[in-house]
Amino acid sequence: MNTISHSLFQRDTVKGAIIDIFALVFIYLVPAITHLLSLPLYLVEPMRVILIISLVHSSKTNAYFLALSMPVFSFLVSGHPVVPKMMLIAVELTLNVFLFFLLSKRMKHLFPAIFASIILSKAVYYLLKFFLIQLLIIDSGLVTTPLLMQLATSIIFSIYLASFYKPDSGAGKMKTR
Repeated sequence: MNTISHSLFQRDTVKGAIIDIFALVFIYLVPAITHLLSLPLYLVEPMRVILIISLVHSSKTNAYFLALSMPVFSFLVSGHPVVPKMMLIAVELTLNVFLFFLLSKRMKHLFPAIFASIILSKAVYYLLKFFLIQLLIIDSGLVTTPLLMQLATSIIFSIYLASFYKPDSGAGKMKTR
């Protein structure tokens, strides 16, 4: 029995490491891909894409790790986003993970749990960003990605997670169908 649990732990660790490496490489390459293809990939929230993938296919711990590390990694390799916005994004993504796990325990269905966690974390992000703009810490508009685009991606992310997340495992595990 101990060997089986050790083997499963190793498999989850390897899977988490693969997702982490993929996430960091993807975040590293987003500016280059955007420039090469002239497609504004930032509009589909690449960090949230990776976060949702991590929630479904990895562990709770790994989702928190990516929520905190992706904005920092992006800043370190590209200088973008600027430090205050990097911190805002890290707070938003971490809050997204926290709220998802909190709400998924209290709600019968996963779709409203993940959708509400995305919307609530975005609301906190915009509230904090508003204050930072007012304090002249951030010099940008409040909403830079169209709200309709954000709504569409939030719905798509929520459908994906609700379709593949297995809540009874305690961590994001893919359902077997």
